[in-house]
Amino acid sequence: MPTAVPTAVPTAVPNPLRLACLLLAGAVLAGCASAPPQAPATPAPEIPLAQLLQKPIYQMTPQEAGRYIAHVQMAEPNLRKRIAAIGRKNLGQPYSLHLLGEFPYEIHDSLPLFSLKESDCVVFAEHTYAMALSQSWEEFFWMLQRIRYRDGVIGVATRNHYTEMDWNVANRWLVTDVSAELAGPNGPSYAMTVDRARFLRTRHNTVADIPVESSRQAYVAKEGVAAIASQLQEGDFVNVISTRNGEYWASHVGLVVLGPNGERQLLHSQAPQVREESFDSFIARAAEREARNAREGKPGQVLAGFKFLRLNEQITVPPMAPQPRPGRPQA
Repeated sequence: MPTAVPTAVPTAVPNPLRLACLLLAGAVLAGCASAPPQAPATPAPEIPLAQLLQKPIYQMTPQEAGRYIAHVQMAEPNLRKRIAAIGRKNLGQPYSLHLLGEFPYEIHDSLPLFSLKESDCVVFAEHTYAMALSQSWEEFFWMLQRIRYRDGVIGVATRNHYTEMDWNVANRWLVTDVSAELAGPNGPSYAMTVDRARFLRTRHNTVADIPVESSRQAYVAKEGVAAIASQLQEGDFVNVISTRNGEYWASHVGLVVLGPNGERQLLHSQAPQVREESFDSFIARAAEREARNAREGKPGQVLAGFKFLRLNEQITVPPMAPQPRPGRPQA
């Protein structure tokens, strides 16, 4: 049988326009395709714990702060002493006002939910309490929101803006106001009225239907602090009460710590940085500022006294509405 000879198939000459379209389509598809997987970046090696403990918290990374939080939880089982140790670990931290916001949970401003590098007076106290109550970075961040917001619900309308009528009330599980007890039955007090709806509308462009609220706040006059100082305990919360034009309010906050001889000191964040000083020193500096304002004809605020809130002996952290507390079994 004769061998069949294969028929030659003519080669098609590509159309230049069609080829260009095919090349363009290939390029587009290649751009949409996922990039080939890359090996994860090698994390920087952890520094030894002894070296980490030499750093102030404000120079730590969040990873390092998490290691420190876990360490201090084990190294200092006494909550009051742990609060003092953590607060002092931030001595020298730079002060910055208007530091934090709700971004990216809310976009009324671009300020973030936390900062280790700087603090104002409230941020310093909140961070110190939150770290002292936590065992990890994740728990610290959760605790910080639990302290800073009503029921832990993040939002400008749920933030504890007013110290006396928001922060102190929302955190009764943590601290108890003992100002009236310390001041005695004839101690001073002031009326306070807050219009949260107006504040949110004018300061944060946020509309919220919140009724106006009034209260009367007891405090210890600055002249009487020395007499009751021995009753203060480490870890107590301090509200600095100022007055101007007949209005009184908490203008500053801090924490009580014990000095080397048991003397009561004020640990707080105030420009230019976190500091520890005696109450006498704080009162004297306020007097100097007031005298300078008077000489210059400035209507500055005047120190009236202090509110004191006792760190509770038994602390039961309430649940937080949005999410459970990390690392803790649910009831």
